[in-house]
Amino acid sequence: MTIGISQVLIMRSVIESVLIYAKVCHPKEGILLLRGKAKKDVIEVSEVMIPPLSVRSKSFSFFSAHLLPMDFSIVGIAHSHPSGILAPSVEDLNNFYGRIMIIAAFP
Repeated sequence: MTIGISQVLIMRSVIESVLIYAKVCHPKEGILLLRGKAKKDVIEVSEVMIPPLSVRSKSFSFFSAHLLPMDFSIVGIAHSHPSGILAPSVEDLNNFYGRIMIIAAFP
């Protein structure tokens, strides 16, 4: 999901990390923070980070944003949908953090 963004560049290592984390968390959802640089309408994602005290379950994943340090390199989140549904849920949209969201779904 992107709003007002013309280009998102994601390093291959980030994509691999998101997919591996989703596989390890399956059948529960997993959530990661995306770190990188945002310049005007271009976002470059260069690494992932597991949020502190994140919660994983079969129907949701969650973290408390107030537990995060002041980090302006966090550009968004990535999380998994073990159900296979690629569309963001209402809860996903209401708990959006950063500028981009990546959803990895079970094939």
